[in-house]
Amino acid sequence: MSTALGMAKGTTGYHVRVLREAGLVRLAETRQVRGGTEQHFALVSHGFTFHEDVQGGPQFLINAALGEMLPARPGQAEHTVLRHLWLAPDEAHALAARLREQADEPHTVDSSQGEPYGLLVSLFPADIPTLDHDSPATDTAD
Repeated sequence: MSTALGMAKGTTGYHVRVLREAGLVRLAETRQVRGGTEQHFALVSHGFTFHEDVQGGPQFLINAALGEMLPARPGQAEHTVLRHLWLAPDEAHALAARLREQADEPHTVDSSQGEPYGLLVSLFPADIPTLDHDSPATDTAD
């Protein structure tokens, strides 16, 4: 891991310890390698959710996703789209619940099964101006 991150082993070990003490990673397995013990860690959770009172949580996740995004290589799947949905409040709550269920499904990390892809899903009230359907649209110039 130190080589992949371009960091010294001591620095990497320190940061992994901080993550472990914070409860974000757990020791998944150990094995003996050339007189030493190799430790493998796993994430405690496969996603992040911020409490509704946290300021900047969504921006943090957006920045994290942007930081991970790489241009697709030939033959790699890629799809990025911003889509607006017109939903009644009960439909928005139902969709949010379905998205939470989908995100909470367990999955295994197995590099023999393919490459990792990131998926950032956000359901938010959009700031889109709407016209009043009862009055005609007018264009006025002063």
